[in-house]
Amino acid sequence: MATPSTESPESLSRQIWKTKYQDRPDSGPPESDIRESWRRISRALATVEGLNRDLWERRFMDILEGFRFLPGGRILAGAGTARNVTLFNCFVMGTIGDSIHGIFRSLEEGALTMQQGGGIGYDFSTLRPRGIRTRGAGTIASGPVSFMEVWDAMCHTILSTGARRGAMMATLRVDHPDILEFVTAKQVAGRLRHFNLSVQVTDEFMKRVRTNDDWPLVFPDRDLEGEGKIVRRAWTGRRTPVRCRVLGRVRSRDLWNSILEATYRTSEPGVLFVDRINQENNLWYRERISTTNPCGEVPLPPYGACALGSLNLTRFILHPFSDHSRLDGEALVRTTEIAVRLLDNVIDLSRFPVLAQAEAARSTRRIGLGITGLGDALIMLGLRYGSPDSLTWAGEVLRTICHAAYRTSISLAREKGPFPAFDPVKYPEGRFIRTLPPDILQGIRSGGIRNSHLIAIAPAGTISLLAGNVSSGIEPVFSASARREMTLESGLPLEFLLEDPAVQRFRETAKDPRDLPPAFVSAEEVPVQSHLDMMAAVRPYVDNAISKTINVREEISFEEFRKVYDLAYDLGLKGCTTFRPTAETGHVLSPLSSGGDGPHCCVPGREPD
Repeated sequence: MATPSTESPESLSRQIWKTKYQDRPDSGPPESDIRESWRRISRALATVEGLNRDLWERRFMDILEGFRFLPGGRILAGAGTARNVTLFNCFVMGTIGDSIHGIFRSLEEGALTMQQGGGIGYDFSTLRPRGIRTRGAGTIASGPVSFMEVWDAMCHTILSTGARRGAMMATLRVDHPDILEFVTAKQVAGRLRHFNLSVQVTDEFMKRVRTNDDWPLVFPDRDLEGEGKIVRRAWTGRRTPVRCRVLGRVRSRDLWNSILEATYRTSEPGVLFVDRINQENNLWYRERISTTNPCGEVPLPPYGACALGSLNLTRFILHPFSDHSRLDGEALVRTTEIAVRLLDNVIDLSRFPVLAQAEAARSTRRIGLGITGLGDALIMLGLRYGSPDSLTWAGEVLRTICHAAYRTSISLAREKGPFPAFDPVKYPEGRFIRTLPPDILQGIRSGGIRNSHLIAIAPAGTISLLAGNVSSGIEPVFSASARREMTLESGLPLEFLLEDPAVQRFRETAKDPRDLPPAFVSAEEVPVQSHLDMMAAVRPYVDNAISKTINVREEISFEEFRKVYDLAYDLGLKGCTTFRPTAETGHVLSPLSSGGDGPHCCVPGREPD
């Protein structure tokens, strides 16, 4: 039973810093406060600069102070330390070979990556379906879900050694014969508890759902015994379409309902609209993506990695709760410019658990600059989350950040060179790139660009708590007041009673200290359509992806719930994750005033901090 505490968000912030990010070298004293951590990070990342290291150390320190820019947790914990750790929060591992050797080689690489602090994503579609007899050995396949349980046990073992929290994403093609076993796997209590699950849903499948045509379940024919109808399909790990055997057929709408019924019950699996991910990938000409990092904000190819960081929007709001409240756009642009350089330096400074990860990261130089504190920033501006004005404002903010980031990366390319995999003819023809302003397109064509991708909106759960309990990512404020349980260094739980910082700031000058800001709305009160509209408003300026959980009420009917995913697809989103509070899904946060739950995959308990 956690011991209740009335300590402030500042106390929780310090506890998180001490538990997760404080450097305690073997020789010498530990860091005394977070400013020493910021100095360590700034100094380490400035060593990448050939000239003006002192200048860049000061500039990096300037954006870190006051929590204006929040680097990903692995950067906070590892940069400038003697630890053998990676500075990347998120990875997608290599294609799993359909053999015992291939499977356990992939398992070893995953264990090494998690041991160094990285979260990992896998596509298990390459593994033969359960019950299939194979040519040669004549053995009976146990199916991808059985091997996922091996990964789950590995993750539990790695975490028991005291390694930093890791998380895993598993995806499976919607046409894999074991898709029903995959989508219902978490209906068994305690099963695959270290995984987030997502289904790779194609445009063709969505088309057939709407006409309710049959849907073939297939697998590559090369190693299968027997005969059957053959079709050609693009397949995970293959450069060109391959011969696949049709092993079964289902009604497309029945399968879609089965996927969504599992999600309605357990909040998993999520859905990845995988064709859209690939169509809008800046590296469309060299990559085929089939999975993401654990929280879904970065779709990645095999061995891909991405360095993450978030701009804290609450620190750029001038004159909050007044008729003159506004965004300090100039400061936001300046901070964006420095943050892009900082994250680019992470790629050169970081260690990598697997050589192929280093090669992939350095050839594309992906970074994921995002935002956090959006919910609080809107309240400070008097804009209700999901209102037309809030959507317009959020879109303009992301446009500002995106365009500033791209212009900075173009400038870095002139100074340090474009990313090695840059193709001066094909890259500018990418679907996302063609939406950018003419000066950015001209800059890319004339001198290249330093980073293949620049924008990703992560959940930013832990670092948002570190920054004073600001609302995380692009989520609305969860509740005006909430209980947050934190595990202390001793291993004992402690419960903090927290007030949302925007609410707290408003109440400092309110006539009645119990009043809520006029624009306040909790995540539970935000209509489903508004959650989706917010994602759609910022989507045009995000070249990676958005980690966002659509909160729905427990009493929502299945028919209404099903419409959420149809809307997500029609709005052009790359994926959709929902959370419906039930006895099975549990909760992470507890509001003081009403019932409700936190999202299942985008909170400190599930993200690789």
